[in-house]
Amino acid sequence: MLRPIVRPLAPRDPREEHRAASPLELFTDLCYVVAIAQAALSLHHEIAEGHAAHGLLWFAVSFFAIFWAWLNFVWFNSAYDPDDTINRILTLTQVFGSLVLAAGVPRIFEEDLTLGIVGYVIMRVGLVLMWLRAAAGHEARRTTALRYAYGLIAVQIGWVVALVATDGHLPIWLFVIGVALDFAVPVYAEAAGTTPWHPHHIAERYGLFFIIVLGETILSVTIALQVAFDEAHPPAELWLVVTAGVLITFTGWWLYFARDNSGVLLDNSVGYVWGFGHYVIFGAAAAVGAGLAARVDHYTHHSEASDLVSSAFVTGPGAAFLVALWIVNVRLHDASMRTALPFAAGAVAMVAVTFVPYSELWAGLIGLAVLVTEIRLTTTHDESVGATS
Repeated sequence: MLRPIVRPLAPRDPREEHRAASPLELFTDLCYVVAIAQAALSLHHEIAEGHAAHGLLWFAVSFFAIFWAWLNFVWFNSAYDPDDTINRILTLTQVFGSLVLAAGVPRIFEEDLTLGIVGYVIMRVGLVLMWLRAAAGHEARRTTALRYAYGLIAVQIGWVVALVATDGHLPIWLFVIGVALDFAVPVYAEAAGTTPWHPHHIAERYGLFFIIVLGETILSVTIALQVAFDEAHPPAELWLVVTAGVLITFTGWWLYFARDNSGVLLDNSVGYVWGFGHYVIFGAAAAVGAGLAARVDHYTHHSEASDLVSSAFVTGPGAAFLVALWIVNVRLHDASMRTALPFAAGAVAMVAVTFVPYSELWAGLIGLAVLVTEIRLTTTHDESVGATS
């Protein structure tokens, strides 16, 4: 049976039961991961070539571009998803734009944002048309949808003007202004009325994307190790990287999913902090993969980065992940000192072990210690809830 070309675009029910990610949404996530892989690989190369600070700055820039494009699509589709032919075409238009963005990521590290902004133009053509459909189909949120559409158009024109004026080489201060304007669009639009996004669906979408980012981290480390083990006499320290990679990625996954996010998202007021704050969580997860690959390069003497610098790209993202996870997620479940102290202590310890030998292994053990504490806290909480119910 053929899928209807156009369906009336009515809002989705935010209390709809058994709402799950669609195959099209999963396909979209997979395509965005191509851009994440490019960003992590470029960061790895920058570290190895002795340009760590430059690499970190432009990794933050490129990862924001990837994250923001993905985020805009996710929240729209949670509120409005007729899954008709037109919606699929508009979604695939954004997917194509994300691939153009991915192709432009290495150039972003060369301080040329041309392809990245071209990719954004393509993506926002699809997104703006989606919001115009929402304005026509959801009378109660017509103003909100139009604010999104016109806001996206205005900000994108600003990006294009800046691109032309600087010949693609935007200075950081101008990029920061553009980011601030991008942040302002949803705040301004939602002030006219909140879109009917689905808490469980949003939590699932973010969780699935986190899993994909972790998978990319494992892949980058695996490739680096494969190259290293192909050498005639690989150093024994590579096994430390293997152990650390397993500990960091496995504990990161477990810590993220230790608590159910959909419950806290029932309160609309947490949406911005939770939604935007995942930039640090996702970015840290991607960056740690580049850091572990840099440790492989260091042990095999294929890097210009010092032991301290390559260590910092494992422990730094690890500390950032713990802090962001507590602020964005754990704090919304339990803001008491019993959760704050383990995460704060873990973050401080991560930074401290940067200066000791085999820091990646210590980082993995610190993550494991925080996880054990978190498991005990969540288990105690579940038992107390069960006893009182």
